[in-house]
Amino acid sequence: MKDIRSISTSTQFCAVIGNPIAHSLSPAIHNAAFVELDLDFVYVACRVEDVKNALAGMRALNNFRGMSITIPHKIEAMKHVDEIAEIDRTIGSINTVINEQGKLLGLGTDGPGALKAIIDAGVEIDDKNILMLGSGGAARAISFTLTRNAKLEKLSILDINEIMLQQLTTDLKAGTDTFIKSELLSERSLATAMENADVIIHCTPIGMQPNEDASLIPAEFFQSKQVIFDIVYTPLETKLLADARSRGLKVISGVDMFINQAVLQFERFTGVDAPIEVMRRVVMEHLASH
Repeated sequence: MKDIRSISTSTQFCAVIGNPIAHSLSPAIHNAAFVELDLDFVYVACRVEDVKNALAGMRALNNFRGMSITIPHKIEAMKHVDEIAEIDRTIGSINTVINEQGKLLGLGTDGPGALKAIIDAGVEIDDKNILMLGSGGAARAISFTLTRNAKLEKLSILDINEIMLQQLTTDLKAGTDTFIKSELLSERSLATAMENADVIIHCTPIGMQPNEDASLIPAEFFQSKQVIFDIVYTPLETKLLADARSRGLKVISGVDMFINQAVLQFERFTGVDAPIEVMRRVVMEHLASH
């Protein structure tokens, strides 16, 4: 952590806002990265209910450089910033705000973080059938990023929430050229979709602590050569990933997406390349000890 005596009038600060916030790993990873590069920055976590005034405060505070936004504020925050990239406006949520001399720029790093995790794993998604489970904020970010940056054969989406599912399907059909198919999630629709999916991206909270014994996909649904990407990263290896690995399938951990999105935020906050290995080590140490 930054030595308290070195905090001065020129120190810039960043914060993560959410509710609840006590479990956030963001302060640990960003502060470790600031220390590693000897940057005059500090990062704190704030439990926030009043997003509008939190962002007004950011605009008014000259040294308040960057904000990470987590549940439940990713949509609400969009109303209170000055500029949002077109892709993020389409996605309908942001997780990052940058303060440029009182002008607030909103953007999202979840989608690019997920895409980088897929690319880094050596997984090819052009001309492939992608199955996405869930249609919430993370699913929106990932689906828009993938359809805009790759030539997918098909994107199938399953969820139990009919309203969110329909909204995402409508928005994707309007905003991309990809063939989109969506259905309500049931054991039958899941079994059918799994038969010809090349890459499965799990974007629901099922399997997240404290329900780590749960998995949305029965192991017998897996097909050979499938890739399973679970965006849940607590626990480090979910039941879904463990089941897939035991069947010899390639897996991508949610921790990769989490680190990538934090790296992208760090680089927007500071303007310098992030010390990725330091950030990864802090996350792994923290997750291993819990």
